Amino acid sequence: MPKYLIIPQRDKLDESLKLAAAYGLGFEFNDFFHPDVLDNDSLCQDIVSAYQRIILPELLTSHGDFFDVLIFSYDRKIREISEERIRRSIEVTASLGVKTFIFHSNLNPQLTAEVYRKNFQEKNVAFWSGLATEYPECNFYIENMFDSDAEPLALLAEQLRHIPNFGIALDYAHACIYSPEPEKFIKTLAPYIRHVHINDNDGKEDLHLPVGDGCLDWEKFLVLQKVYFPNATVLVENTGVEAQRKSLDYMKKRGFFE
Repeated sequence: MPKYLIIPQRDKLDESLKLAAAYGLGFEFNDFFHPDVLDNDSLCQDIVSAYQRIILPELLTSHGDFFDVLIFSYDRKIREISEERIRRSIEVTASLGVKTFIFHSNLNPQLTAEVYRKNFQEKNVAFWSGLATEYPECNFYIENMFDSDAEPLALLAEQLRHIPNFGIALDYAHACIYSPEPEKFIKTLAPYIRHVHINDNDGKEDLHLPVGDGCLDWEKFLVLQKVYFPNATVLVENTGVEAQRKSLDYMKKRGFFE
């Protein structure tokens, strides 16, 4: 059975822990992806200290900085700060024992020129192969955001297939909103999917609703999960314990935890 995670709610950590224990869940930290947090050493330490005071679940992942992070930028200075942000995202959580990190592709689907796609491939292959070697104990998973076509991510993952700690993080909601053929999108990425994000929406906006509160087809998701990524870890990507509990109750009734 796949292993599931939730985002811990820092002001209700006891409730997050109880919910995690009830369903056997891990934690995916969403505390350290904002640049204002990463730039504030004191705040980072306060957040880390809050988590160090509790017994964390065994399964831990963290979402890294993604705002304006473009490691494939043509601008050297933008690449440098993007790479620094990624490293900062990793290092700030080191004392919590996090070994798996999720970052966005940040590919612009409106730019389809061959030179743009080629640059995306070359810069990403060079950076992630180097980082995976630098941090061999960590996993790095790239998430589809506005990607409408799965081919660039699939090609990147294929080129890095020899690197065991690199893979794809499928965001099911993003795929359903931004891809004209979500099922084809998922099948294309299937060999490389190591982690999944799920939440619901209205089919138009990325609303992060509780699972079952929107229009996404969860029966289809279960089929796709069992066939194409049965061993991938899955984050129930809702903010707040109540929304998470609502998702998990719905998922339990629909057979997610069988």
